[in-house]
Amino acid sequence: MVGMGIIPLQYENGMTTETAGFSGKEQFNIELPRELSAGCLATVSTDSGKSIQVRVRFDTPVELTYFNHGGILNYMIRNML
Repeated sequence: MVGMGIIPLQYENGMTTETAGFSGKEQFNIELPRELSAGCLATVSTDSGKSIQVRVRFDTPVELTYFNHGGILNYMIRNML
């Protein structure tokens, strides 16, 4: 899958950066589900061993389409060709 480089993620159930225990110095790994859908869950893990669930904020099928095409510009160019 080709991505646009930015995946909007949101903490679940009132979690914050502080309650998750992140300092901002970690390296993050984001594990997306095989089948992305609007509002699905992903797993974020760090090099320090922490792991949390986050909500993927593709809220509409159109946003997923843009992501799957590598961004809105790539999507528009492909449609024009």
